[in-house]
Amino acid sequence: MSEKPAARLCSVTLDEASIGHASADIEHERATAIWDLIEENSFFPMGDPGQGPYTLHISLMDNRLVLDIKREGGEQVVQHHLSLTPFRKVVKDYFLVCESYYNAIRSASPSQIEAIDMGRRGLHNEGSTLLQERLGGKVDVDFDTARRLFTLICALHWKG
Repeated sequence: MSEKPAARLCSVTLDEASIGHASADIEHERATAIWDLIEENSFFPMGDPGQGPYTLHISLMDNRLVLDIKREGGEQVVQHHLSLTPFRKVVKDYFLVCESYYNAIRSASPSQIEAIDMGRRGLHNEGSTLLQERLGGKVDVDFDTARRLFTLICALHWKG
């Protein structure tokens, strides 16, 4: 087995105080998003002279996403605050399409389900690209890592 690169996340935690407890289904979605993110990612805080892997603690504060990045040993690297406002529309649209998708699975034809799923994936890609842009100059992530982080951001907002 090959060794994982150092420019990556080895741990992602959520701040229970700011994010709050959720239903079992939502907690499962969050845990899955974190597992997927840790399993495969490319994550490098720009300008960091040190070396990862990194830990990421995510919290919400004043309508901002707080990304607290440390080294695996606990040494502080950087903390970024991203406004959630630019994500509102794409997250809202993503949830609407996801709801349509889950409803369609019960009664729609395969071609209708496929069309809705294509829209869902398109919105997910749009959110991932937006996240990559918002992290530009702060944290270098590849597109797949941005997709996994966007999934987690959505899971933080999912009301069930």
